[in-house]
Amino acid sequence: MPTGNAPSLNLAIDRLRAGSPNHFVIHVIESPYRAGYSVADSLWDESLNQLWQSWQEFFSTRTVPMVPYISAADEELPTSPMAEIPTANPMPQSVRLMQTLGINLWQWLFNGSIQTVLSQSLGIAMGQEQQLRLRLDIRDPDLIALPWEIMQDQPGKPAIAIGQQILFSRTTSDVETLPQLRKDQSLSILLVLGHDTLPAGALTEDLPESPSLDQTRLKLEQEASALSQLFTSSTRFGNMAPCQVDILVQPTPEELVQKLDTQRYNLFFYAGHGVPAPDGGLLFLRSDMAMNGTELAQVLTRAQVKLAVFNACWGAQPDQEGYQAIPRSSLAEVLLHHGVPAVLAMRDSIADQEALSFIQAFSQALAERLSIDQAVAVARQQLLTLFKFNQQAWTLPVLYMHPEFDGELIRPLPNHMTQIPMTATQVGRPTPKASMRSLTTSRSWVIRGGLMRVGISEENDLVLHGEPGVSRKHAEIICRNSFEGNEWSYFLRDFSRYGTWMASTGGWQKVHHQEVELLPGAQLKFGATQNGVLEFVVVEKE
Repeated sequence: MPTGNAPSLNLAIDRLRAGSPNHFVIHVIESPYRAGYSVADSLWDESLNQLWQSWQEFFSTRTVPMVPYISAADEELPTSPMAEIPTANPMPQSVRLMQTLGINLWQWLFNGSIQTVLSQSLGIAMGQEQQLRLRLDIRDPDLIALPWEIMQDQPGKPAIAIGQQILFSRTTSDVETLPQLRKDQSLSILLVLGHDTLPAGALTEDLPESPSLDQTRLKLEQEASALSQLFTSSTRFGNMAPCQVDILVQPTPEELVQKLDTQRYNLFFYAGHGVPAPDGGLLFLRSDMAMNGTELAQVLTRAQVKLAVFNACWGAQPDQEGYQAIPRSSLAEVLLHHGVPAVLAMRDSIADQEALSFIQAFSQALAERLSIDQAVAVARQQLLTLFKFNQQAWTLPVLYMHPEFDGELIRPLPNHMTQIPMTATQVGRPTPKASMRSLTTSRSWVIRGGLMRVGISEENDLVLHGEPGVSRKHAEIICRNSFEGNEWSYFLRDFSRYGTWMASTGGWQKVHHQEVELLPGAQLKFGATQNGVLEFVVVEKE
């Protein structure tokens, strides 16, 4: 699904300077329709304050400032109705807390006219067969630490950051206009491995104290090897983007700057330790050498890096002074303010395995030419699947995007690469007859006219009822001639949420939002891995 021209809805949250500190104003600063520019007030009340405090006690490893709050007894504005989770069926405390805070944050943000604007914007996006790109500009630093990515409309609905209709990211205001960005055809990555232990003396009173902290070793070398193999190893899937990965192990700042100035990269990746600090945090390249966000921003913008990714703790958190958040001090915000189009950083500390799982899924999605915000959503879904909804792993990555950036890291495939043939007898040769055959029931479905649509909707040629993970319009099987015009081949094109699985010598491989060639005898599973196996059969090929 193309997203470059996706309709955008940008919201900003700011504190009302007059009156109670509990009062906030929500602005629509960009809307896909003229009448969508709206303003609404929201009151941060005691129930929200208690929920946020409970989240901190249950999940957070670092103390962050609470939202300044005074008693609402004399407030004139009514509070938003707070959602209650039914208690008839007991659920784990973490699930209840995650759901309750997510629903209440949604109701607090999308209240009154803002909810109307969201509904209208979603309708416009659906009419254009696009996703809605929603960006949230949090101008009050006390609200940045909140996990806005978990917002959900109601129980049973997906969180805003993992749904199919909305591409969610954060943004920031007062940024410079983006320059003309390169149109890259391939991934070019600089992978920087920083110091693998937290340097002595780097601890501050608001960082978690752990007796094993000085002994902690991030598995940086293994992580670098896994990423390099993921990007550069040969694959049978022809539409994966070409990729080059360069690695710097504990470089000096001068070595890092020289590398970025002399080579061309569109993705910068840092793995190592980091801590919050006033100028965009500190990244420890070596035990005795740190680089702050402001210094790094200069070289990243000069090198025209489109995306900076940080596998370091608290990169999306502002620094504190006297338990008060310092405005625009987080690494992600500082880089965006200086002109880096997109930054992915962590809201809290993240375990090695969680980070590696996210990065692998994220890297795979980027190589499949998805936009950055699409790739983050896919990788976040992977974390949720592996580490479950009641764990905060899937909520930790935070994506910041420049308000003018369309999310394109590398260019999608040209249209002619995925065109369906106009007729079945092009260049004077009939298409080879083929079918899909169930290995469970032996039932067959003939592919007619060189095209078969697959999904759960009745309008498809192959309708898969009762198969978990199958999308309404899941995939297409198409037949087209080669560029020489003499040979016909069949291809699978996946459009689904959860992907299609193809058997290979190394096991089942996932095909997601890409196109692959189908050879006779190819075995496929649409949706979940436990679904039935279908075999691609060529009946006649002249």
